[in-house]
Order: sequence, then structure tokens, then C-alpha cells
Amino acid sequence: MTQMTRVRASSYALAAALLVGLAAPAAAHASPSSHGHTSHPRIPFTAATVTAAEDGSSYTVEWTAPGVRHVAVRAGGRTVASGGSSGKVTVRGLPAADRQWFDLVPDRGQGLHLADREIRLDGAVNFRDAGGYRTSDGHWVRMGEIYRTASLDKLTDRDLAKLKRLGISVDYDLRTQQERASAPDRVPAGSRYVVADVLGDLGGLSGLPASPEASAQLMVDAERTMVSAPTAQQAYTTVLHGIADADGANALFHCTAGKDRTGWANATLLTALGVPRETVMDDYLASNTYRAKENAATLAAMPPAQAAVYKPMLDVRPEYLNSGFQEVTSRYGTFDRYLDKALGLSHRDVRDLREDLLVG
Repeated sequence: MTQMTRVRASSYALAAALLVGLAAPAAAHASPSSHGHTSHPRIPFTAATVTAAEDGSSYTVEWTAPGVRHVAVRAGGRTVASGGSSGKVTVRGLPAADRQWFDLVPDRGQGLHLADREIRLDGAVNFRDAGGYRTSDGHWVRMGEIYRTASLDKLTDRDLAKLKRLGISVDYDLRTQQERASAPDRVPAGSRYVVADVLGDLGGLSGLPASPEASAQLMVDAERTMVSAPTAQQAYTTVLHGIADADGANALFHCTAGKDRTGWANATLLTALGVPRETVMDDYLASNTYRAKENAATLAAMPPAQAAVYKPMLDVRPEYLNSGFQEVTSRYGTFDRYLDKALGLSHRDVRDLREDLLVG
């Protein structure tokens, strides 16, 4: 089998996994990129998160900052809680906001500006901030710059107004022409729309695999194709260069479920920024949580045997993402070489991307 034949066959597997897997039928460890910052981290926090209650009435703020004696938690210009080198506090009684931001202010070193990662919308699921993660060398990915999501075709007018207030300036659509035609994006007024089709024109599909194991293998093969297929490389080049050239600029990228094509886009971005593999994996697997209700409803509408075969296509699993990283190692040796040779991101490009999107 020639190299081009292998790529084409793998591309068809990707189409089957991502398109069949999203339109329900009837009833290896790799080291982070070495580019960029090497100075001693100025941000003392090794972990920090903000989590909103389901009804939005309260927020849990949690942090770890070794060597710090006191941390003030500020919101809306006032201190709303405090603690020591580690803490977990619940904040209530804040005024309604599209997104509630918190400043974690330590008694030494630089603070953090954080919010709940999820952006809750009426017409979209799995819409979340790509930032708020710590890099291997102690910097943090800015929040409020880059977003990832599922399909945007069902956004309500209220959703669009919210996204406009959040400043979304560009929408990278990773879907096929067929997906775009059947469910066109709704984007905030003034936002730029960019097609970055990962799959391209890969033809028709033959239906579901015969077993859950075959479905899972299809997803593994699909992830490899997102590294190797020329259409995928061109799409991710468009996204990464667009983000780099615009200094972030409140961009979002999405596919249909926001988990596979979108998942590799975000894994690539976070890895380029120096986020550890374990954290990248956690972000990838979070789609299982953010899509849990929708996935459960889809499976409940099927006969049990069919649902068992279909479930691996709705899931994200460690072996799926790991197969993408393994494909990078097999084809390019290192992630830096993948960024350079497949996506055209030079050492300087990655350095500039880090300067734009990292704090600390």
C-alpha cells in the first residue's frame, strides 16, 4: 500500500468516525514543546480553578500556592474571600454577569485572573475556555482569549448577544461542506467566519461498525488521520496561524460535537504552549462531562445493542488522543517537528504564540 493510499484510507476512517458518529442512525507519553519561556515562574500558584454552581448562584474557588502565606480572592473590585497557601472557598451573592471573573492575589508574586471554564449557552454544548491551565515551566494560559465548542447552528439570539459581549471576533469552522450546509453557524454580528475543513471531500459512508471494539478502533484510526491527512494539516495550519497572527483576539474553533476535530485542535494549541500532557488529556476528556446529558439522551433512544456499538463514537477516551500523539512521534519524531513540518509553525512562531497567550 502506498503512502497516499494509506492516508486516503485513514481519511475515510476519520469521516466514518466523525460523521456517522455524530448523526445517529434511526431508532504514550510525549514531552511538552521545549520552545519559549525558561525563566523562574513569577506566579506562585501550582493549581487554581473556578467552578460555577449549576444554577449560577455560587462559585467554588480552589487554589494551591506553595510558600504563600495569604491569598485574597477578589471579584467585582472587592475581596470576597481569603485563605492561606491552599484553600477552597464558596462565594455567593455576586451580581449576575455573563461571566464572573475572580482575581487570586497572593502576598507574594503575580496573581491570576480566572473564571469558570464553561460558557453556558441555550443553544450550544461543550462551549468552554481553552485557557486557565498551567504550563510545565510555571506560566499560565490566559483565559478569555481562545474558546472551543460544538456546533453553533442552534444559538439563540440571547446566546449571540452574550458572545458579542464576550468579544468573540473570529469563528474557525472545522466541519465539512455537508455539515456546514445542513447546519450553518450563527455567529455574533461583526465576527469573522473562517472555514478550516479538517475532512475535506471524503465521499459517502457505509454505516456503523459491527461491534463496540470496531467502533473504538475507528476512533483511534481517526485521531491518527487528524495528524497525517493533508486536509487536516491545512485546517489546523489555518487555525494556529490565525490565532498567532491575531494575538489570540477572542477566537473560537469548533466542529459538530466539539470533541474530536476540536479536541485535536486544542490539544495541539495547549501542547505548543507548554501545557503538560496530563493536563492536555484532562481537557480532552472533559468533553465526556460537558456532553454527558446529550450523549445519554442519544443512547437512550436506541436499542441496547445498537447503543453499545454507537457509544465509543460519542465518547472521548485516552486511547483516542494518545493515538494522535503516537502518530506525531511516528511521523515527525517530536511535537516541535510536527508543528514546524506539518503546520508551518516555526520556533519564532511558537515563541510569539506563547508571548501572546501566556502570563507569568
